[in-house]
Amino acid sequence: MASTYTNNSGLEKIGSGEQAGTWGDTTNNNLDIIDRTVNGVLSLTVSGNTTLTASDGTLSNGHYKIIILGGTPSGAFNLTIDPNDQQKWYIFKNSTGQTATIKQGGGSGTTVAIANGATNIVYADGAGSNANVALVPTDLVNDTTPQLGGNLDTNGKSILFGSSKWSIELDTGDNDLLFKYNGTTVFKLASSGAVTSANNITAYGSP
Repeated sequence: MASTYTNNSGLEKIGSGEQAGTWGDTTNNNLDIIDRTVNGVLSLTVSGNTTLTASDGTLSNGHYKIIILGGTPSGAFNLTIDPNDQQKWYIFKNSTGQTATIKQGGGSGTTVAIANGATNIVYADGAGSNANVALVPTDLVNDTTPQLGGNLDTNGKSILFGSSKWSIELDTGDNDLLFKYNGTTVFKLASSGAVTSANNITAYGSP
């Protein structure tokens, strides 16, 4: 019986009684594929539309788990996961200067756009010609004990509480800290001087 291959990584399953004297080479090749799919990091130079291929029984660029996209493409480009009937997940870091659209299959399936400088976890469902690609959620909703290893940078955004009625914002003009309810400032902490008295706190009334 001839060899067959696993559905998603293309590992060769040697047929009964096959490859006498050479099965060790096939096994070692399978182990190399597993090594890539578990821990492999690939720096991929992109010049335009590119295909990530995971070939059955052959070490391929689509077997790597982490893909760092580099190069200098002249515009946005597509990165196609091939074949379209394998389930995959990757960590992509886009350092191309352009937007990368990750897709699988050529039909109506969903795609993921990764902006330059972004890092995203992406999965493909391997559903064939209309295969879907989507982001793996990385929010903290289900983490009951989130911790920071450094400073929290809000990147110019607000901190929202509960139903988003309350928020804390930074006034970028004078660096005052604004406490808002429903978008209206309730009070602020002045950026000048230590907060030691009411002189540093301006009240705007009850919400």
